[in-house]
Amino acid sequence: MAKKYWLMKSEPDVWSYDDHAAEGVAEWDGIRNYQARNFMRDDFEIGDTVLFYHSNHKPPHVAGICEVVREAYPDSTAFDPDAKYYDPKSDPENPRWLMVDLKAVRKLERPVSLAEIKANPALADMRLVARGNRLSIMPVEKAEYEEILRMAKSDPED
Repeated sequence: MAKKYWLMKSEPDVWSYDDHAAEGVAEWDGIRNYQARNFMRDDFEIGDTVLFYHSNHKPPHVAGICEVVREAYPDSTAFDPDAKYYDPKSDPENPRWLMVDLKAVRKLERPVSLAEIKANPALADMRLVARGNRLSIMPVEKAEYEEILRMAKSDPED
């Protein structure tokens, strides 16, 4: 199958790209939205590329690149009553929530802000800028991914 591209959001005070890079390979847990879960379950494959996005930050921005190194498996935090993402309705025999493992690949040369993405006509159809889209995981077109990488190498004032 062809390599796919994704954007995954995290609040940097909870889990930043630098935190992820320090781990190298880490679990992406705590997804509690069915559509985001379904992307991980049905569409993520080893080798897919992820844009790591810092949400709830001033300014929100794409910070780095990761790679999927383990496909979806049960999110253990759903079964732990002491965990932040505990879900008493999740059954270990038929888990409701999943996670994937991501490897940090590299930090972008410079962050690409949401404002820059919105201002770029080449990214006008990107799901990230679609009205009302608040998903924490979303597909990205290869051309959108490449445009963000190009933007990360240029001066935003150009």
